[in-house]
Amino acid sequence: MTDKESSPLPSRRSAIKTVAGASVLAGVAIPHVHAQDNSEVKLALVGCGGRGTGAVKNALSVSGALGPLKLHAMADVFEDKLNTSHQTLSKDPQIGDKIDVSPERRFIGFDGYRNAMDSLKKGDIVILTTPLAFRWPMFEYAVEKGLHVFMEKPLTSDGFTGRKLLEINKKAVEKNLKVGVGLMCRHCKSRNELKKRIDDGAIGDIMYLRSYRLQGAIGSCFTPRNDTDMSELMYQIKNFHSFLWLSGGSFSDFFIHGIDEMCMIKNDFPIEAKGYGGRHYKTIERNGKVLEAVDQNFDSYSIEYTFKDGAKAFYEGRNMAGCHQEFAAYAHGTKGSAVISSASHVPARSRLYKDQNIDLNWRATPSNLLWSFPTGDRGASLEGNPYDIEWEDLITAIREDTPYNEVERGVAASLVTSMGRMAAHTGQSITYDQILNSEFVMAPNVKDLTMTSDSPLMPDADGKYPIPEPGIKKDREY
Repeated sequence: MTDKESSPLPSRRSAIKTVAGASVLAGVAIPHVHAQDNSEVKLALVGCGGRGTGAVKNALSVSGALGPLKLHAMADVFEDKLNTSHQTLSKDPQIGDKIDVSPERRFIGFDGYRNAMDSLKKGDIVILTTPLAFRWPMFEYAVEKGLHVFMEKPLTSDGFTGRKLLEINKKAVEKNLKVGVGLMCRHCKSRNELKKRIDDGAIGDIMYLRSYRLQGAIGSCFTPRNDTDMSELMYQIKNFHSFLWLSGGSFSDFFIHGIDEMCMIKNDFPIEAKGYGGRHYKTIERNGKVLEAVDQNFDSYSIEYTFKDGAKAFYEGRNMAGCHQEFAAYAHGTKGSAVISSASHVPARSRLYKDQNIDLNWRATPSNLLWSFPTGDRGASLEGNPYDIEWEDLITAIREDTPYNEVERGVAASLVTSMGRMAAHTGQSITYDQILNSEFVMAPNVKDLTMTSDSPLMPDADGKYPIPEPGIKKDREY
């Protein structure tokens, strides 16, 4: 497997087209692969962790008015995760009656995704929520089977996988398959209302944007040595946020939303990134003991992105306990400023100001407040849940057979995120073209992994993994 398998290389320009709303399906003569009337559509879940379980609940929660939808098959490499997910979904009072996964349709192993998809018919939907390393072979098989797809973000951590996904997506377009990508902030009512006003000139020309995700340890971003009886491959998959080949690390998996919502507001993707970060005190507490963390992540990052018009976007990310916490994004223009999002993903509490003095209290109505997304009684959010809305949009497109494909935009957002991560990890200025055309493959031979395979990343004799060394390793991250 080499990076030469996909050609020609798609440009940043083609990806940007989808930012402005142009569909990659527009004007194409395409076959019909959709659920007509109220025919039942089946779901298969591949990757049964928390996000996969949540995606099923989102899908089944919104499907009622859009026609019958049921979970039909599940697959994972961990039997306990699959069983826990199935039990959680089956007992859910809202969607439990839509879980129809008999034991023979619960598949364990690296070939489980094939078995799960084989149990579906053309026009059904597969949910891909495994670590991103496995995204391209699973997407490839889904397209081969004629299935609509929902893929979680990020889609890729390197240029090779980005090119593979874009090449596979050409076949998805030819087959008229609908593909959603889990960048749900793009479907947020509040952010989209804000964007319309900014596009109409409410704050003038955007000069710079800034986004923050400053938090403590999250997910499996800190991991100790493997002192378990698990194989290296299975241990790393279980702790996938710690390993760049599996997830792009905590940077890609958690920071992509804040980076992408800045790109959404700017109507563009940046062309260059510079950044830095560090490992300060990498420890983790387990069973009352403080252990050394040997994951590949930095615990703090600072990135400066540059757009082609010279505007800047700044991203600050941190996973350190006891520090200032903030989870928000802002835009600054020549005539005013904006809160893109206030705290976490939802509710966004988007608002506009006549100058650069942003009031962090979303309930406040200072004299410089230009607009805020309306709220209900006592400040109740009227935004809806973007995790649900993205599913409403996907299922509606399937039912009504309207163009719907978010792959180009999802790949671009993933590559821009990787561009910032690589800039911090190497200490170099990284361009979009560099990350897209990079020959380094994070997860070689991922399509051929089995339950007994070695991991693509093995520890040294002390149980430690290679980490980024800025200024020393300049052309690769480890």
